[in-house]
Amino acid sequence: MRSVFRRLTAVTIVAMAGALAAALTAPPDRLQGNLQRLMYVHVPAAWLAYLSFAITFGASAAWLWKRRASLDRLASASAEVGVFFTGLTIALGSIWGKPVWGVWWTWDPRLVTTAMMFFVYLGYLALRRATVDATVRARRSAVFGVLAFAQIPVVHMSVVWWRAVHQPPTVLKPAAPTIDEWMLAALLLNVLAFTLVYVVLLRARIRLAVAEEAYDAAHDGAAGELAGEAVTTPDYRKEFPNHV
Repeated sequence: MRSVFRRLTAVTIVAMAGALAAALTAPPDRLQGNLQRLMYVHVPAAWLAYLSFAITFGASAAWLWKRRASLDRLASASAEVGVFFTGLTIALGSIWGKPVWGVWWTWDPRLVTTAMMFFVYLGYLALRRATVDATVRARRSAVFGVLAFAQIPVVHMSVVWWRAVHQPPTVLKPAAPTIDEWMLAALLLNVLAFTLVYVVLLRARIRLAVAEEAYDAAHDGAAGELAGEAVTTPDYRKEFPNHV
């Protein structure tokens, strides 16, 4: 498995290098110029937020059925990675919005629903931290992970249902994509490269979770042995030999 993971990491590095080259060589936007190149990170980050929380949803639903610890680890790790990419999406959107819209933030439906999604999944991670018992934590998190996924369609369709300053879908929309072919190819290459990054991060986080669980089990076992040795029945014959 380690050799496979190393190969995947190497492929990811190569893919990211190619994606960066494609993003830099793609033609600039006719109106926004080079500022539009933020799209090659912003869109993949948003896509990975969707993917991460979809994996959390699937793993959470599977845990409620199978009750396997590996599914709980997968749901948790994917949620953590998803929160990172959601935060990156919001940050890049603000950087883009300042020169284009004139403000860092506006109460646009897409921005508001994305921010709500970000804080809801932060709540998911906080719930996991606040619950000590592993079984109770997994059960509560699984229910949370299933219910929270209802936001994803709302976030994606918000620019269709409520027209505001955020542009409507360019690639994932009912009609054909309205984007230059070269720019679309560069965008799809970046989506692929960032998806590989997601897989690498997810695998690393799951391995860390396994190590954390092993450490906690060993630590709890050592603490239990010490407590058992400390609490013993006193031998009064040794303490008071003359009174026995």
